[in-house]
Amino acid sequence: MKTTSRVGKKPVVIPPGVDVKIAQQEISIKGPKGHAVFPIHPFVQINMEGNHLTIHSNEKGGYCRSGSGARLYNSIVGTTRAKINNLVLGVSKGFERKLILVGVGYRAQSQGRKLNLTLGFSHPVTYTAPEGITIETPSQTEIIIKGSDKQLVGHVAASIRAFRGPEPYKGKGIRYSDERIELKETKKK
Repeated sequence: MKTTSRVGKKPVVIPPGVDVKIAQQEISIKGPKGHAVFPIHPFVQINMEGNHLTIHSNEKGGYCRSGSGARLYNSIVGTTRAKINNLVLGVSKGFERKLILVGVGYRAQSQGRKLNLTLGFSHPVTYTAPEGITIETPSQTEIIIKGSDKQLVGHVAASIRAFRGPEPYKGKGIRYSDERIELKETKKK
């Protein structure tokens, strides 16, 4: 009996304007927001039918179909499907993450690929964005990170947040726009 992961069963829909090419062990995805290349695991086989990609485990080589081996193959298929779907979404629509600065005197200003932060330290903090990432500051207390790679956008947002994470008593610091901070009570006499 052949089983696949729940995530792996869903086909990846390719929107118009996105070009997908499958070579031996590599998939290349090109769209209006960028280009991405992803290596395909040997346990995984990808088929393209019209504007859908179906991902399933490779039948060659007599792979294990039950027990922990089957769970391993299912997890690889599901992970591959999720990664390819994120790449397709990234090159077609792109990803964005918003950060908010909370605190008196906390400011952000973007200049090209550099982000200058004033976070209450004795020195200004400067962050240089990697290739493929754009950083915008619509106001002095908002930072918007955009890019076609979901993992890289999240990594950049986490790196910027790590300069001054929200503290638990007043909530001052850098936080995600959808993040809720549980404030602690101060010590009472």
